Amino acid sequence: MDIASQFTEIATALISDNLERLPGAIGLRPFHNGRHMVGVALTVRTRPGDNLAIHQVLELVKPGDVIVVDGGGAVDRALVGEIMVAIAAKRGARGFVLDGAIRDAAALGIGDFPVFARAAIHRGPYKSGPGEINLPVSIGGQVIFPGDIVVGDADGVVGFAPAQAEALLVAARAQAAKEAEMMRSIAAGTYKGAYAR
Repeated sequence: MDIASQFTEIATALISDNLERLPGAIGLRPFHNGRHMVGVALTVRTRPGDNLAIHQVLELVKPGDVIVVDGGGAVDRALVGEIMVAIAAKRGARGFVLDGAIRDAAALGIGDFPVFARAAIHRGPYKSGPGEINLPVSIGGQVIFPGDIVVGDADGVVGFAPAQAEALLVAARAQAAKEAEMMRSIAAGTYKGAYAR
């Protein structure tokens, strides 16, 4: 099992806590039915409101990729919708993360393909470029590099370098075990109010 897939059951809150609570995209939310997302970043930067480069990256996507789109945070035009999401899913992508807007929110909302974005809007995109693929991008204030591991859940999205993954996995699992024990003690009425992270 590859290291990225081992984060399938790890909450973004635990990841963030064990990265000194520093990284994580701000302002993005899930537009799908809540399925956990884990994959490797395939990055795209677009002109705000333009999705030509996203169409181009769909020709490059590999199974396990998360398509991470720096759309400049603009929410006046949708960058992807139901059709592009279906293409990404069919080609084995693990999700979309967009610092921008989506459309077809009702259709995406009943599906389990992970889509995280700032907003939904009916207005469609331009398709004239420019755009760039496979470069560092800024997503909700976090820099994501090509090949970073990207995790998303109901709380949001966080990314980190593969070199951090092994130690981070150990720390996050340890914290999860500690919190599970705290919940058991609360249920049993034996919790003493010790400091919790």
